[in-house]
Amino acid sequence: MIDAKRYKGRPELKIEGGILRPRVEKLLVGRRDCTKLVDGVLKQVDVVRDLVGDVPVTGAMCFIEADWPLIGGAFPTRGVHVLWPKRLAKVLMEQTAGDVDVARTRESVASRFKPA
Repeated sequence: MIDAKRYKGRPELKIEGGILRPRVEKLLVGRRDCTKLVDGVLKQVDVVRDLVGDVPVTGAMCFIEADWPLIGGAFPTRGVHVLWPKRLAKVLMEQTAGDVDVARTRESVASRFKPA
């Protein structure tokens, strides 16, 4: 499940707490707290999982015009990949469908949801 965003600024993961306090991960883009975007992706992943059953579903946030560093930059937060378009394409190419009927799963999802 991919959620594309057109945000300016550098995406980064800020981790607070840990040893004495609960660990909290925050998604920052520039100076903005965009953690609620991750919550939205997780809700969308749950909706798609409910539809496709035992087919594995992973969430990704693709920031299109963000200020990504030359080295590194992509990171996961709460099971959601945060990355840029070319890195997303590479991740998708590395994924295998296993014994999943991709065409039937695509049709099932397409019939349930309207195009964005």
